[in-house]
Amino acid sequence: MRYSFVIPVYNRPDEVDELLESLTHQTFTDFEVVVVEDGSSVPCRHIVEKYANRLPVRYFDKPNSGPGQTRNYGVERSTGEYVIVLDSDCIIPPGYLQAVEDELKREPADAFGGPDRAHASFTPVQKAINYAMTSFFTTGGIRGGSKKKMDKFYPRSFNMGIRRDVYLALEGFSKMRFGEDIDFSIRIFKGGYRCRLFPEAWVWHKRRTDLKKFFKQVHNSGIARINLYKKYPESLKLVHMLPAVFTLGVGLLLLLLLIGLVCLASTSLFIEGTTYPSMGLFTFSLLLIYGSLTPLLLFSLIICTDASIRNRSLWIGLLSVPASFIQLTGYGTGFLRAWWKRCVLGKDEFSAFEKNFYK
Repeated sequence: MRYSFVIPVYNRPDEVDELLESLTHQTFTDFEVVVVEDGSSVPCRHIVEKYANRLPVRYFDKPNSGPGQTRNYGVERSTGEYVIVLDSDCIIPPGYLQAVEDELKREPADAFGGPDRAHASFTPVQKAINYAMTSFFTTGGIRGGSKKKMDKFYPRSFNMGIRRDVYLALEGFSKMRFGEDIDFSIRIFKGGYRCRLFPEAWVWHKRRTDLKKFFKQVHNSGIARINLYKKYPESLKLVHMLPAVFTLGVGLLLLLLLIGLVCLASTSLFIEGTTYPSMGLFTFSLLLIYGSLTPLLLFSLIICTDASIRNRSLWIGLLSVPASFIQLTGYGTGFLRAWWKRCVLGKDEFSAFEKNFYK
């Protein structure tokens, strides 16, 4: 067997249905599918069974242990030369495996990954979230695969491939609840293995279905970045700190806006009491209000314009504005929160985030 798709699942039978359906259309067919249910209360066994005659698929059910350990469970039961880990909320284009095969024949790799895109069937919110996660103005475009020239590519677990013997040699994913895929990628490089980006091996990735869930996801990603820093200090780069800087900047601008509004309200009280305020206070109020609003509105305009053009939809462009602010401030607040608890207060990963990660 050339490839084994390993898919951890937690309460997402409808998504598994779409994913398995997409795998039936692969033009390269030397593969198997291993679906592992991670203690779901809404299992997908019946979904998997209906594909038994269309796919070489196997189903396993186990107690909940998180995505990383569930992937390890699936890999241990796989047979392919290469293991490809997918998230259950992905849809795979027909030429995906052929693109992987072509890349490996052109230049061998021990591990690889590909970018993600938004499918035409995705909701406007999902497309806006996809923009926020892949845009140059939010993540630098790396997650969208727009940067093909980079010194190192760290594949993510929604679309990650690795030679099975390398996976086993590295003992798979760690017990980290979030950031376990980056941890695994770091260990791939530390082990001396070669990892590459396959630009044409992309997937459609749904991500989260609403902005509240999206905030929680990126907030936990910000926390994970500090946890990774505690394990691998050299892994923290300037780019990882930018969302935190953005968050502090937005907080400062909102504070200045509030001060400006309070000062403006004070001038109104003076006018109602017939004692006219000084022009200095009135001018100061306007400067604070306009000075704080201008950068926020400018950033919003850039996001709206770019997202509207990329998606050919003004509505998606408008939704991309709050999605982008959530992406940056969600990650930034998680980063700052973890920095305070782990680097300042000195707590370990478990005690600092027991409610987040280890319910």
